[in-house]
Amino acid sequence: MVGQTSPRAVVTDDSHFMRSVISDILEDGGIDVVAQAKNGLEAIDAVETHDPDVVTMDLEMPEMNGIEAVERIMAEHPTPILMLSAHTDEGNDVTFQALEKGAVDFFTKPGGEVSMEMSRLKDQLVDIVHSVAKADVSRSAGSSSASGAEPADRKSRTYVDRPTLLIGSSTGGPTMVEQVLSELPLEADLRVLVVQHMPGGFTGRFAERIDSRSEYDVREATDGDRIRGGEVLVAKGGYHMEVASYRRGRMRVELTDTPPVNSVRPAVDVTMKSAAATIDDPMVGLILTGMGEDGAAGIRAINGAGGYCVAQDEDTSAVYGMPKRAVETGCVDAVRAIDDVSSAILEALEAEVN
Repeated sequence: MVGQTSPRAVVTDDSHFMRSVISDILEDGGIDVVAQAKNGLEAIDAVETHDPDVVTMDLEMPEMNGIEAVERIMAEHPTPILMLSAHTDEGNDVTFQALEKGAVDFFTKPGGEVSMEMSRLKDQLVDIVHSVAKADVSRSAGSSSASGAEPADRKSRTYVDRPTLLIGSSTGGPTMVEQVLSELPLEADLRVLVVQHMPGGFTGRFAERIDSRSEYDVREATDGDRIRGGEVLVAKGGYHMEVASYRRGRMRVELTDTPPVNSVRPAVDVTMKSAAATIDDPMVGLILTGMGEDGAAGIRAINGAGGYCVAQDEDTSAVYGMPKRAVETGCVDAVRAIDDVSSAILEALEAEVN
């Protein structure tokens, strides 16, 4: 691209074949592969030597695995890292551990005929590497961790009746979502819908992780699922989540496999727009870190329905794409650092007491 420098990448995998396949795909996609590494130790050396814009990191490798390498790189030479994750239960757990250590995002490694599958997924891989390369990881080593967070602002408050919180996020979002939901007190009695851009097979484990850190009852959404106050639904990977009905604080959602919106499914816009059209009680829309413009139309709809809108600020966003697009609509009421987002939500939902 004229006037733009190609991202520089280090490709890490213990399989020579896989390193070659990934490198060829990235090079064809305009990404300059400056080094390859067959384990975590070589990846650390390559990062120190070449100072790349992005690292693709396998999980299971000899001598040093991906988790250890991520931790070392983020401590010694912070660099955006994309994990290449196996689509298994064990792979899911380790992938989320890598995100906790500072990895920005992950891409599911194909099984079966690897070369054919990688070829089919090459455009997705190139897009996500470009996205991760733009991430700001300068604050990762010192950022607050959702796992140790306490519910925000325990001073005595009275909240509005039957509030709903709608959260949208993408690149860099999982740990941000975990932090926000770990800080919200059950007394707020929120109904919460979460749309995190994430492939199928991972959103169930993501919901379980949030559930273990939050006072709220968190689960992956199923078609026809119903929630009330104190409950959270996470959109299932590969499906849009729409608010189908709402009455007296009880909400029902539907999952659909209609075409992607903003090139993604689930899409934040689909959930937020359906909520704005259906819910007649107080609403807050929140856009966290992520690439692209998904959520901007949803924020506009929530604002039009009288809801309150919050966006994560640029300094604490890994990728200031989705929040920026939301702010540009003119419909965002508050822009906050991630550590202040939960307080902004609660302040918006505080009831006036005469």
